[in-house]
Amino acid sequence: MTKEQAPPGVDPHIPNAARMYDYFLGGKDNFQADRELAELVLSVLPETREGTRENRKLIGRIVEYLLGKGIRQFLDLGSGLPAQQNVHEVALRLAPDARVVYVDHDTVVCTHGRALLAGGDRAAMVQGDVRRPESILGDPEVRALIDFDQPVAVLMMFLLHLVADEDDPQGFVAAYREALAPGSYLAISHVGGDAAPERTARISEFYQKANMPFRPRPGEEIGRFFGDFELIPPGLANGRQQDHTLPFADPGSAMPIDEEMARLGYVGVGRKP
Repeated sequence: MTKEQAPPGVDPHIPNAARMYDYFLGGKDNFQADRELAELVLSVLPETREGTRENRKLIGRIVEYLLGKGIRQFLDLGSGLPAQQNVHEVALRLAPDARVVYVDHDTVVCTHGRALLAGGDRAAMVQGDVRRPESILGDPEVRALIDFDQPVAVLMMFLLHLVADEDDPQGFVAAYREALAPGSYLAISHVGGDAAPERTARISEFYQKANMPFRPRPGEEIGRFFGDFELIPPGLANGRQQDHTLPFADPGSAMPIDEEMARLGYVGVGRKP
């Protein structure tokens, strides 16, 4: 992107978490400020690029897993810029009757998302603040595709560690859980705060320049996001466990498995009883 290509209301000089994610994935929808901050992150945690790519693959595997459980409705919160193997692409390839709604607050994300989905009637891009669940759950465009009286999969992938504690993430995640029908699922991936505290603290400082904070959390705190949902065995898993025991794991993952790095990433999928 260039400054001239920035949509109205978008400041290309403020690093943006969604565009940084795009840069880590090797995309081109980012500005110089995004690339500079992303490179600072990589200077402290070079595994971020590969971890971001693995998370992208993980989303596709989770969607496939949930389709196998009969889920046909997906609400992808904080979806970020379109990339390969988007949720609707995986879902509709395997289940043409599936329906997908993406939600993001970022103007650039929504512009690209709507362009990608133009002409389709099984997926939609909604601009909204995921921290305000009542506005998302009541949005007419969301309601046009998602029937909350039937099981829904809510995806919060690589999202919640970009939400500050003062925004009450436990509270708004609970509101989404409560709105779901029995048999629904919640999927979360989250940067852990159990390992590399000095490096993650430096990255948190870097993100003070960005449009979102960076708030890694310990596994115990991440686990509370699932409330009384039944976690798919073995439960909330770190990078090492993902390689071996989760039903949607990738045994061929290219991620390093040293103990510190393994504990920097958590993933879990829970089912509402």
